Amino acid sequence: MFERFTRDARYVVRGAVEHAEREGTRSITAEHLLLALLDRRASRASFALGALGVRGREDSVREALAHSRRRAGLSRAEADALAGLGIDITEIVSRVEETHGTGALSGEKRSTTGWSGRRPFDPSAKETLQGALRTAVLHQDRHIGDEHLLLALTVRPGVPAEVLADHGVTHESLLRVLYGEGSAQAG
Repeated sequence: MFERFTRDARYVVRGAVEHAEREGTRSITAEHLLLALLDRRASRASFALGALGVRGREDSVREALAHSRRRAGLSRAEADALAGLGIDITEIVSRVEETHGTGALSGEKRSTTGWSGRRPFDPSAKETLQGALRTAVLHQDRHIGDEHLLLALTVRPGVPAEVLADHGVTHESLLRVLYGEGSAQAG
């Protein structure tokens, strides 16, 4: 599948690997793909993010992702569902951090030995890559670009879609900007 990726999409995948390495995590996640998309400039996804008002607010997106990692990667919807069952995620995070330190649930605490070797893609990243392929095929695009990765992140339930939507980037708004489907409006 990677032979069908454009230079920009390959850059995003390499960037996701670098983000995972910097964090010391054992696998590459959909969040790493989003962070790498935020790093990219002069590409279709970068253009779309700019058109939707995210450029200049990348730090806000990064902070929202970090906040989610702090609560063990749960989306707000998942935290709300647990709250409906009487489970207070904020209280659990506070107790765990009280005992084990700030960021204990985020995976930010690295082992002293580190991680060597190849990092696999976790299920969220694999689903995003597969979704990018499906999106390219749906739009009859010959290659998979970084815009397809961004579109795939918006349709897969989870933290990246939630954070992007909070910043005005939805699947529908991206389709308007990228493919002219409807009228594009900044979020």
